[in-house]
Amino acid sequence: MTSTPPERTPRVLIADDQTLIRTGFRLILTSRGIDVVGEAADGAEAVAAARRLRPDVVLMDIRMPNMDGLEATRLILDHSPDCRVLILTTFDLDRYVYRALALGASGFLLKDVTPQHLAAAIRLVDTGDALLAPSITRRLVERFAGGPHAEDAAGTHAWNAGAEHRHDASRSAHTPTQHARLTALTPREREVLSLLGRGLSNAELAAELTLSEATVKSHVARIFAKLTLRDRAQAVVLAYETGLVRPGDVPPPSTTAARLGPNA
Repeated sequence: MTSTPPERTPRVLIADDQTLIRTGFRLILTSRGIDVVGEAADGAEAVAAARRLRPDVVLMDIRMPNMDGLEATRLILDHSPDCRVLILTTFDLDRYVYRALALGASGFLLKDVTPQHLAAAIRLVDTGDALLAPSITRRLVERFAGGPHAEDAAGTHAWNAGAEHRHDASRSAHTPTQHARLTALTPREREVLSLLGRGLSNAELAAELTLSEATVKSHVARIFAKLTLRDRAQAVVLAYETGLVRPGDVPPPSTTAARLGPNA
């Protein structure tokens, strides 16, 4: 009789400038069998700890002293592309959360997340998936993709040069270069990317396009490879920023709630 292999234990780094939040998250995660390998009180500490400890997942606050979470996310993913970053935020409709997704973060969590949702989110992104609650993600991207809101950051938080440089591709999303990226896709792949941008899961894509899930997975994998996307979070951002999906587009009727439930 074949035994079931033990569940993988993600190794997590917590980066937040508030000691109580770090302590609370550590207690929640360790009580659920998730290994917290380190903590960081600012972005610079997070970058150094990530290089030293090589975590699977980083829980990253955005607003921290010395170096913010955006620059820390950029540096961590540049050095360790296989690492996953989950953004911690107080507000879901936050321009910095949007920019973090464009930089390669795998999703975001509100700081009042339930213990069950926190642990489930970490296990989800550790498998290589993205944490996408469709309704929140659509509202976020529709508000900040292109348009004036994406560039009205003055007066709330200073950007450092590194994060600004990494985000150039996202900021110039409506240029011919970005639109040219889509020419590498077949008509079917463009259709799949459009539906990905509207928040559909693989099962929903299969139902909408009358395809098997295996075929959908193959299409998604080819799209990610051709467009050098890390996960579905970046696919959503790209779909909006290239105009493939536009604010106000309604998801097909088959779209269901987010897999992780209440934060959708």
